Amino acid sequence: MSARYGAGMIALDPSPYPLDHILRGAAADAALVDRDGTMTFAQAEAAIGAMAGWLSGQGLPPGERVATWLPKTRVACLMPLAAARVGLVHVPINPALRRAQVAHILADSGARLLVTQEARAATLDPADVTGECTVVDETSVRDAQAGHRARSQADPHALAAILYTSGSTGRPKGVMLSHANLWLGAVSVAHYLKVAPQDRVLAVLPLSFDYGQSQLLSTWYAGASAVPLDYLSPRDVVKAVARFEATSLAGVPPLWVQLLEADWPAETAARLARLTNTGGALTPRLVRGLRARFAQADLYAMYGLTEAFRSTYLDPALVDANPDSIGSAIPFAEVMAVTASGDRAQPGEPGQLVHAGPLVAQGYWRDPARTAERFRPAPRWSQSGGTAAWSGDTVTVGADGLFRFVGRDDEMIKSAGNRLSPLEIEEAVLAGGEAREAVAVGVPDERLGQAIVVVVAGVADREADLRARLRSELPSFMQPQHYVWHDELPRNANGKLDRSAIATQVRAA
Repeated sequence: MSARYGAGMIALDPSPYPLDHILRGAAADAALVDRDGTMTFAQAEAAIGAMAGWLSGQGLPPGERVATWLPKTRVACLMPLAAARVGLVHVPINPALRRAQVAHILADSGARLLVTQEARAATLDPADVTGECTVVDETSVRDAQAGHRARSQADPHALAAILYTSGSTGRPKGVMLSHANLWLGAVSVAHYLKVAPQDRVLAVLPLSFDYGQSQLLSTWYAGASAVPLDYLSPRDVVKAVARFEATSLAGVPPLWVQLLEADWPAETAARLARLTNTGGALTPRLVRGLRARFAQADLYAMYGLTEAFRSTYLDPALVDANPDSIGSAIPFAEVMAVTASGDRAQPGEPGQLVHAGPLVAQGYWRDPARTAERFRPAPRWSQSGGTAAWSGDTVTVGADGLFRFVGRDDEMIKSAGNRLSPLEIEEAVLAGGEAREAVAVGVPDERLGQAIVVVVAGVADREADLRARLRSELPSFMQPQHYVWHDELPRNANGKLDRSAIATQVRAA
């Protein structure tokens, strides 16, 4: 497969390479732009070589795990490539996680080295770090002067990283990703987003998040500049867009809600040429809001799961007419809607989203039971064959080839004999503007089987207006029986609404 978006831009090359070859920008161009200034591609390459030399001096054999628990410092950004250069496996830990979660990841991954900061290390108990794991301050790695090491010749299918899920549905699982998984994911994203060398990509998502990692890798593959940002408030993002002249921004739905409530100077909003969404489906209301605020920007709705990276994207030219769609398969992905009997779902028929092809991860680290549940043979009629990631998400695909998200099988609400999508209820709740965010939950009910409870962010005195509107917009069996109002809804470490925690709280009440 080969394609090109124009001279000097991105070729779609299906041949994977070792991950540390991903820096493809001109030597003098900016690879990283942050508060410390600009790091060119040549400087980034030299820093990776020095870090790799330092790592090799720690006496770790290939395949050992190196964890980082850092904000978006330069060490955190470059470590995935430095570790890959010497055959080590990188385990990024979300900086928002606390002691117990960090201890679990260190123990589960068997990390031999933790690179962090003194203040973070001080929060760990001695029992959190086994005798096999050494804790070092990032300054030791940052200031390394070990000299240049040549790029690796590793097998592209060797393990390169373990990304831990947020743990919103239990203990975090370590998803095993090869050099090829990460390389081809970067190529695919850079290609369909049409990232160009002149782009500046504001990287606000956690680097431990699959798309957070891809923000860097796809940007560097395209020869563009990454602008890593740790933010405390939406206003910080607005300021960063202006300060760093960002052209591209990725977010999750809760962040878009906050950014639409922020004050955007017209000149700053106009800088953004590309918005990309992950971590949950956009609602039609959010699509309308983003299109109105950033009218000049291409809006990419996407669907993905860590176990297969990214699965679908919606061409921006189609988003206004299809605001409820997650699009069609990205390059290198075969995406299918599969019925319970294993057949291809017919247009409009619900089916499980199944992803096959070279982006599928290698399974869960040291967890064969859960690996067998999620990573199973592709349907017999699949073109790719091999192992597929069975998402557990229900979708439909239309005659136009576009997929639409229905809901997770374990989140579907069964009320009065009807199988209801929480997403459909949530979109209806949000459509009138009475609430900012909503999560629909089914709770046991003797009469209905499950009653619909909606947890909302907003002001409770709007409930009467909300109920009156929904009586005219939803059938009786979809009417929420109860609303729980909060100023803000809980989020997990990746900034997504913590649906599991919300559901647990509702059902315990």
